[in-house]
Amino acid sequence: MYNKKFNPMMLLVLISLLFTQYSLAKSATVINAEVDAAIKKFEKEVVGGKNFLPKVKGYLVFPSVIKGGFIVGAEYGEGALRVDGTTKHFYSMTSASIGYQAGAQVHAVIIAFISEASLNNFIQSNGWEAGVDGSIAVYDWGKGKDISSISYEKPIVAFIFDQKGLMASASIKGTKFQRILPQQGSMPQQRIKSNDD
Repeated sequence: MYNKKFNPMMLLVLISLLFTQYSLAKSATVINAEVDAAIKKFEKEVVGGKNFLPKVKGYLVFPSVIKGGFIVGAEYGEGALRVDGTTKHFYSMTSASIGYQAGAQVHAVIIAFISEASLNNFIQSNGWEAGVDGSIAVYDWGKGKDISSISYEKPIVAFIFDQKGLMASASIKGTKFQRILPQQGSMPQQRIKSNDD
């Protein structure tokens, strides 16, 4: 009987790939298509999700965040900031941690800006770190709770989910966000804004 053994070398290769964002950056068209799919999944599987997103000032969507590591862990994803349903800018998110960890996983992240001030501070920043430049509350209210009916105390709320649904007790403290310029290709102009306001 074949037993699949853990291969630390493969994870080291994965970690290296996570940080080669400039050579492996996706096109704007691909990122937008993946963001659309992640939003649809969020609205379908999260109670109140469809009513929640139009109420916030803006939201970052990272459709495919890859996390893996062995001793040193790494996480990387590319996504878009949507304001009034339109892509305003593209961003990457990266984080690293030290301590025993094995395996790799993929999940999606949506970060909602409840207040106008929190959104503006994020847009105007040149590199931004969760927990330093802004405090983010990660969703942890239990499965089935209507998120559109919750009174949020913090101005920024994150929702982390995978194929099984929302992930509780997750953390993005120390995660760094950086604006990126993806390959342009043929972008759907009705969904893209190139101005910085």
